[in-house]
Amino acid sequence: MGIAADIIIIIVAALLGGLLAQKMRQPLLLGYILVGVIIGPFSVGFVSDPHEVEKLAEIGVALLLFALGLEFSLKDLKPVKYVALIGGPIQILLTIGYGYLIGCWLGWESGPSLWLGGLISLSSTMVILKTLMAQGMIGTLSSRVMVGILIVQDLAVVLLLILLPQLSNPAAGMPIIGFALLKSIAFITVMLLLGTRLLPRLLAIIARWNSRELFLLAIITIGLGIGYATYLLELSFAFGAFVAGMVLSESDYGHQALSDIIPLRDLFGLLFFTSVGMLLDPVFLFENWSGVLQLVLLVAIGKSLIMAGIVRSFGYGNVIPLAVGLGMFQIGEFSFVLGRVGIEGGFLSLEQYSYVLSATIISMLITPLASSFTAPLYGLKKRFFAKELLETVNIPQEGLHEHIVIAGGGRIGQHVAYILAQLKVPFVVIELGHRTIEECKQHGYPAIYGDAAQPVVLEAANLAEARQILITIPHITTTEAIVNFVHHHHPDLHIVVRSVGAEQMESLYKDGVNMVIRPELEAGLEIARQVLLNLNIPVPVIQKFTDAARQDHYQQLTDDSAGLDNIRLLQKAQDSLELDWEELGEESPSVGRSLRQLDIRQSTGASVVGVLRDGTFIANPSADLIFQVGDMIASIGSPKQCYWPQESPHK
Repeated sequence: MGIAADIIIIIVAALLGGLLAQKMRQPLLLGYILVGVIIGPFSVGFVSDPHEVEKLAEIGVALLLFALGLEFSLKDLKPVKYVALIGGPIQILLTIGYGYLIGCWLGWESGPSLWLGGLISLSSTMVILKTLMAQGMIGTLSSRVMVGILIVQDLAVVLLLILLPQLSNPAAGMPIIGFALLKSIAFITVMLLLGTRLLPRLLAIIARWNSRELFLLAIITIGLGIGYATYLLELSFAFGAFVAGMVLSESDYGHQALSDIIPLRDLFGLLFFTSVGMLLDPVFLFENWSGVLQLVLLVAIGKSLIMAGIVRSFGYGNVIPLAVGLGMFQIGEFSFVLGRVGIEGGFLSLEQYSYVLSATIISMLITPLASSFTAPLYGLKKRFFAKELLETVNIPQEGLHEHIVIAGGGRIGQHVAYILAQLKVPFVVIELGHRTIEECKQHGYPAIYGDAAQPVVLEAANLAEARQILITIPHITTTEAIVNFVHHHHPDLHIVVRSVGAEQMESLYKDGVNMVIRPELEAGLEIARQVLLNLNIPVPVIQKFTDAARQDHYQQLTDDSAGLDNIRLLQKAQDSLELDWEELGEESPSVGRSLRQLDIRQSTGASVVGVLRDGTFIANPSADLIFQVGDMIASIGSPKQCYWPQESPHK
């Protein structure tokens, strides 16, 4: 079957590799690379000639960058724009220079050494995001800094694809490099002027036909067609695909285009990463393990220091430089794209590429472990080195007394702060994010800038006089550190904690937390409450059921059969009872008479349960209450019973 058989083998093997990677909580691309090594020509040899697969993999590269262009948005850079837009390029240049020195030290020539610098200058977006999500760090300031720098690095791929081939050829000289840049600028200008006008109109016409198949075909044609146009201009095929995606991202159809292209991108991306694995020779890795390990250590240490130094120089303190350094030291997946260009252009030998490929895979694998050392190392730093000054905003002159401490100023913390501010309950927010601190300044909330897991920060919140502490931070390590400190130094302080799962909730209760809140369960209970209210289930019954679920540590939601039976019985009985409201007009015979005189219960079977008079509700009115014009009478009974007489029942 030729190439068809190879693709089938790759897809089946990639599924197994992806399942293994998911089981080990690693990015799927590592599983794809691993099975590529196994089925490649240097191992089992199921795919003896990967070159045909590599041709298809080029489409995967183009679609990766096309999707990157669709996802690109300057809005993502606003919170960390300076460190990303200025610090990011500086980091890339410094890392390229550092990689060049490593290459020279390894005995490589100038051209390959320059390529080594370019390859190691990029970090892995997939690995970093996966690690941040696993550690519960998404949304923190350190994660925003990383994402901002990653966006700039991804954009730099396009520039490196143009510059590295030219810079690697000393005979080319600056004129050719300058000409390549001019062609790139001209191409982008034409795309921005014409593409932003023509492409959205074309998609609008196709979208009116309501054919998703044609819309998908149009998206692929635009991405790959424009990429091929740049190839004809002797520019990068992937560069054109990226520009096409960037142009479409500003149209009304950008989100739909991205959602449609993702499955196809993932399929061809699978072929790309598997073909990358086919280039790795396990025998080479075994025979050169010391050299590969040496390269990994040099890259990890040097790149970590560069990353941390750049972030620190832009004013980010506390744990952020350490978190960025330990999170972004690895070599990224787009280095494979550059490496492929290097091999095909003859700028890198297969042996050199094998060194880089091996180092890349190992650096990706150790990223979660290295990143997990952030908190312990930061604790040691705080213990042995001078403490950083704490920034506070809107702290009352008389200090903090009888207040609530909110550890974590994210969305949940902000909601709590808003309610406490409305009720004029004193509180203080502890937050490590610059953006959140700025929001606290705008709203007038008292806040402390710092890591809530550090004792000096917690003591700045005057826990000794606090009434309780609310921990809204999703990261379990930070939460446990705060809980342990409070228990040891302020054992009487009431602790309320946000939990992100049942296992974490049980662990926190064992630690002695007074109350653990699960936001997702609270949302589910509120949705259920609204549903039951719409079914006319009495509020006290609903409240009793939801309270029982909370009191039982959220564990008996499905086991409280008595509560569920009551709701079912009440739901069946709801048709037999009806609450009716009747307004008394001037002609009503009930005006000027009492409930005793009307004797409604005896004559109709309904019961009067309330009277609304002049904005005041009178519950269970006495039999001697005299009815007036404008009274709203509430009576309850069956549909046949529940009516208000239009004339006196004894007339």
